[in-house]
Amino acid sequence: MQEFIGNLIYDFGDLIGLGELIFPVLMGLFLFFLLFLGFRVAIALAASGFLFLYLAGEFSLLNLLPIRIFGVLDNQTLMAIPLFVFMGVMLERSRMAEDLLDVIGHAAGGLRGGMGLAIILVGVLMGASTGIVGATVVTLGLLTLPVFLRRGYSKSLACGTICASGTLGQIIPPSLVLILLSDILGIGLGTLFAAAMLPGLLLAGLYAIYMLGIGHFKPEMAPAIPEEERAAISRGELIKNLFVVVLPPIFLIFAVLGSIIGGIAAPTEAASMGGIGSILIAIIGKRLTKKVIIETVRGTMRISAMVFFILICAQAFSLAFRGLNGDELIVMLFQFVPGGVTADLVFVLVMLFLLGFFLEWIEICYIVLPLFWPVLDKIGVDPVWFAILAGVVLQTSFLTPPVGWALFFLKGVAPPEVSSKDIYIGVMPFVGLQLVGLVLLFFYPSIATWLPKAIGW
Repeated sequence: MQEFIGNLIYDFGDLIGLGELIFPVLMGLFLFFLLFLGFRVAIALAASGFLFLYLAGEFSLLNLLPIRIFGVLDNQTLMAIPLFVFMGVMLERSRMAEDLLDVIGHAAGGLRGGMGLAIILVGVLMGASTGIVGATVVTLGLLTLPVFLRRGYSKSLACGTICASGTLGQIIPPSLVLILLSDILGIGLGTLFAAAMLPGLLLAGLYAIYMLGIGHFKPEMAPAIPEEERAAISRGELIKNLFVVVLPPIFLIFAVLGSIIGGIAAPTEAASMGGIGSILIAIIGKRLTKKVIIETVRGTMRISAMVFFILICAQAFSLAFRGLNGDELIVMLFQFVPGGVTADLVFVLVMLFLLGFFLEWIEICYIVLPLFWPVLDKIGVDPVWFAILAGVVLQTSFLTPPVGWALFFLKGVAPPEVSSKDIYIGVMPFVGLQLVGLVLLFFYPSIATWLPKAIGW
């Protein structure tokens, strides 16, 4: 039966002019078919790889699979993932975002749009401390959306600000996306973290300018916090809270990222210190309870197991795709793209953007990028610049209606009076700002490459 079906596929490939390349084509289509049927991503990846190796009569290639799986589990860079996840989950479970929002919101409360600025700043800090987009969007949605609505903010503006701020964790270090890209593209993690700093802050700055503009030109959409509410907290108490609540997570972030970027500590070592630091912050905030510890450990195990299970199953898919000459298929695909290096790069970025509607970032990083990157590497594309471009594109994709992941995360925790239409309308200006940032990064690569060069990476 296997030989009969295999020969039928070969004959079909010859008929349409693809020959043996029909196997990687059908393999990719079969993967998407399983995903649309609702299969788990990891199961769909492994099943596609095993099935088509069997049909092609190349099942012996699976002898290489144990070595590839061991390479994933033994990878020093990837070992930092559970530690960074622990740091982020501990800060999330200990309700750091709630404290940050309360303090920063009151500090900027006299400004029209000040609450929105507070959300953007908390999104930056949460992104830099968790690196987990879904967790950040859900946390910000639960904590801030009711507050936004109670204080008279436009529903669409509130939703857009939360989604956009929550997805900053996609690009701001220590983003899990950057950790995977570091491994895939063979770039030092410190280099990639340094490269992502300015683009991440650029996007946050664009958001802040937009929020200030809304507060100035349409104050009814972003009113200031009422004076009587601000008067309830004295200036001295506010300053004290800034030191107690805001400075510790900022110090932790700078210590962790600075030690990696500065070459003082390896990523795994810095992530370990970040985990310890998150526990100390929870202790300082008197939030370290037995329940928080249990929830943090469970959340860390769940997220880490999900990431590594997908990475392991992706090895089967990758091994099959390349073993069945999928690399030749990718090269042939690029030959149909006119316009040289720039056109090839734009083509890949558009593909990543579209795939971001259907696949999570882990699958895109470990399935799609390893296929496209060798071609871009041959034509001389800077890997650091490309990694940051890919991160910003994925972030934009996660924000874009109708199927951006961030929109689904927020809708899942939004009050009943907030409709999908409110969320879609709200994110569109921020999608535009993302595209502005992406265009600036595309035409001025030094935004990403200057800092790594300046510190000598």
